[in-house]
Amino acid sequence: MGLRWWRNFGAVLAGVLLFFHGLCYSEKKNIRCKALFLCLLISPLKLILLYFPYAAPNYSFLQEAKQAPPNLYYDYIIIGGGTSGCALAATLSQNATVLVLERGGSPYGNPKIRNLDSFFANILDKSPSSPSQSFISEDGVFNTRARVLGGGSALNAGFYSRASAGYVKSSGWDQRLVKESYEWVEKKVVFKPPMLQWQSAVRDGLLEAGVLPYNGFSYEHLYGTKVGGTIFDHQDHRHTAADLLEYANPKNIVVLLHATVEKIEFRLHALGVIFRDEVGMRHNAYRRGSKSEIILSAGAIGSPQLLMLSGIGPEAHLKAHGIPVILEQPMVGQGMADNPMNALPIPSPRPVENSLAQVVGITTFGSYIEAASGSDIIRSWFHRPPEQSSNASTTPKGTEKALKAMNTMMKRGGIILEKIKGPISTGHLKLRTTNPEDNPYVTFNYFKEPEDLHRCVEGMRTIIKVINSKAFSKFRFPHTPVQLLIDMTVNLPVNLRPRHVGASIFLEQFCIDTVMTIWHYHGGCHVGRVVDPDYKVIGVDGLRIIDGSTFNHSPGTNPQATVMMLGRYMGEKILGER
Repeated sequence: MGLRWWRNFGAVLAGVLLFFHGLCYSEKKNIRCKALFLCLLISPLKLILLYFPYAAPNYSFLQEAKQAPPNLYYDYIIIGGGTSGCALAATLSQNATVLVLERGGSPYGNPKIRNLDSFFANILDKSPSSPSQSFISEDGVFNTRARVLGGGSALNAGFYSRASAGYVKSSGWDQRLVKESYEWVEKKVVFKPPMLQWQSAVRDGLLEAGVLPYNGFSYEHLYGTKVGGTIFDHQDHRHTAADLLEYANPKNIVVLLHATVEKIEFRLHALGVIFRDEVGMRHNAYRRGSKSEIILSAGAIGSPQLLMLSGIGPEAHLKAHGIPVILEQPMVGQGMADNPMNALPIPSPRPVENSLAQVVGITTFGSYIEAASGSDIIRSWFHRPPEQSSNASTTPKGTEKALKAMNTMMKRGGIILEKIKGPISTGHLKLRTTNPEDNPYVTFNYFKEPEDLHRCVEGMRTIIKVINSKAFSKFRFPHTPVQLLIDMTVNLPVNLRPRHVGASIFLEQFCIDTVMTIWHYHGGCHVGRVVDPDYKVIGVDGLRIIDGSTFNHSPGTNPQATVMMLGRYMGEKILGER
């Protein structure tokens, strides 16, 4: 494959076009033939896509870190090739040299990442080369962080929706450049979902439940019910932020895989980084000149963690770990937040498609309703690996009974979930060890603020209305009351939190006891606290942070669109300064 292959394919395609042109010219009445010729003439790429579905791009700049020399020099060193980092790197490479240090491997060639059906198999993968690194927050909620090129976009449920106009305005972003940056992302990795029977029933049930108006298919954040975008194509193949590197100038960029950054080095300013390859060898990467920068894009867990490991953070905490203090910054790791999610599994009397989030109800009270379907997906959502399930706070007898009921009832079906806007409740992040590969301690303080709990209760009431709606009736057993679904969920090992007697009766207690993550955690390096409005780390020269750790609230219904947009947006801004 390469330039020669494409030239040969082009020659063959040209021959096909000429053949059909001659054939149709001699048989002018053959309408079908003329239509086929017109199709090939107007859009030959459709023929390519039909017979050559999505394949890995042949990135010449993708290398293993162990192949790197001991010392490297670049205009921009980006720590983290994730959802934001890939967009940022592709943009900066247009006019500068860029080094991306990604601690994980490539998403390409991994069927667990590529295929929609493997969504949970991907997240629950515990192998050493897994793209998913699991952790349990101090709140007792199972979670995971990405460890792969493309970041969270290689793990998530794929839903794509922009931030609201109010969010963009409050962030102080240039609205025109924001719009252009979203569109830049959408041209490469976003698709219109098929909306089959289950998702359509949820959509109609939301409308019947009063989540109005219906806004059709839209990327915009609009109150009511809409169909959003997805990063899964029509063959149910995932497209990640790594695909945005197709925009990169291959002469100006190098992406090193399995490159674990240990710390950022300082000498009055951010000088460079020390990273380790997969065989344990250390390498150094340095800024090339005064206009050069180091940019942290390691995500809401990785960026505050690496700042602390490099000596920027709460002084007493750093000293307790024996880390020399470069800059006392008490706000690093503060304001950590995760949008709490609660859900109900719903067995179906008829077959359902395998689907992840495609439709969303954006309520006026601050809760977002989404859905997924397919029995394997749903069972995986509520099941946990044995080592996690054995530690769950439900009673063994109750758990066994609930799991048995789940396996019996969920031979086919789906899930309807709600996540709350914001959230208002926040927590903090602290180092566990000085090893960058170890997860830090993270506390999110779910439902600490009463308004968050109120939003959850209203969201659950809306889910119950959808389940009981006429539009959704063909996908539920008529003699299975919602209360049975609630009882079953309370006894499933969805987290390690204690169960209370009232959890099956009062929705407030149900929300608290059965809370899960939807992997939208953010914060720890907020604008105005840790970074300035240009995302430069306050008190340090040559260092920025561009990722979800800078967000005060999760943007839109799902953050990945805005995280990718931010990478492109800030890349353009930085090149403008240059």
